[in-house]
Amino acid sequence: MIKIGIIGMSPGNAHPYSWSAIINGTFDAEEITKVGYPAVASYLAANQDTLGIPSARVTHIWSQDPAISESIARSVGVVHVVDTLEDMVGKVDAVLLARDDPENHKEMARPFIEAGIPIFIDKPLAYSREDLHWFSEQNAKGKFIMSCSSMRYASECRAARQDLQLIGKLELVTAVGKKDWKKYGVHLLEAAFGMLDDPEPLSVRHIGEPDKEIVQLRLKSGLELTFHLFTNITGTFQLSLFGQQGWKLVDIKNSYAMFRDNIIEFVRSVEEGKPRLAFEKTENIIRIIIAARESMEQGGRPVYL
Repeated sequence: MIKIGIIGMSPGNAHPYSWSAIINGTFDAEEITKVGYPAVASYLAANQDTLGIPSARVTHIWSQDPAISESIARSVGVVHVVDTLEDMVGKVDAVLLARDDPENHKEMARPFIEAGIPIFIDKPLAYSREDLHWFSEQNAKGKFIMSCSSMRYASECRAARQDLQLIGKLELVTAVGKKDWKKYGVHLLEAAFGMLDDPEPLSVRHIGEPDKEIVQLRLKSGLELTFHLFTNITGTFQLSLFGQQGWKLVDIKNSYAMFRDNIIEFVRSVEEGKPRLAFEKTENIIRIIIAARESMEQGGRPVYL
C-alpha cells in the first residue's frame, strides 16, 4: 500500500477533497457541499462505483489552516492531520501538492524533493524562470517530480487524437476556456499538446488584456494555435482543430474521469519508480506559460522559445 500525503489548500481549488476521495474511495457529500464545493460532491456521487485506488491511500494531510485540514480529513477518510509539511517526511511514500498557486510550489515541494520522496505538483508547476530552473535542476539530479494538468488525460482529447488523420494536415488550433492564463492556460496547453504529441514551440505572443487574455503560439512546424481565457464567460473548455480536409470540435466536460486517470498515472509512476510523464514535456509547457506572461508585460512583444 502506497501511503500518500496531500497538501492543501489554495482558494477555489477543491483538489484536496476530490483527489483524496478518488484515492480513498470515500467522501462526505454534506461536508464537501458545506465548504463550498457542491459540484465536487455531485461528480463524486455520480461516479461512486469507480472511487478508490486499491494500491494507494491518502493517510496524511497538511494545510495552512488546521480547520481546513480537519475538514478534508473528516470528509475523505484521512487519518493523520499534521502540523507542518515536514511532519510528513518519513511517514509517507509519496506526496500530492494539491494547490494551484505556483509561487508557493517550490518551497512547499522542497522538503519532499530533498528527502527523495516522489511528488506530484498541481498545475502550473511554476510561474517564474527561476522556479522552473530550480525544478529542472532537481529533475536533472534524479529527483522524482511529476506535474501536469489533468486535461492531458481527458478522454475527449484522447478520442479526438485517434481521429486527427481524418482532418488532414492541421493549419490552426483554437482553444477557449474560463478564468485566467496563469492558472488555467495550462489546461488548454496540456489538452492541445497531448493531442499533438508535445510539439516544439517557436514563439509566444500575448495580445489580450486582464480578464480577456488571448495568447498566440506558433510551433516550429508552422502550426498556429490561439488560446482564449476570459474571466466572465460560461461554458466548458473547448478546442477546435482545423485541417486541410476537415475540422473537429473537442468539448471537454468529464472532469472526474481525467482527475482519476491522472492520479492513476501518478500511482503507477510511484510503483515503477519514475514519472510516466517525462519532465521535459512539463517543462516545455511551463516555458510557454511564463513566456506569455513576459509578452504581456512587454506590451505584446513576441517572445521566442
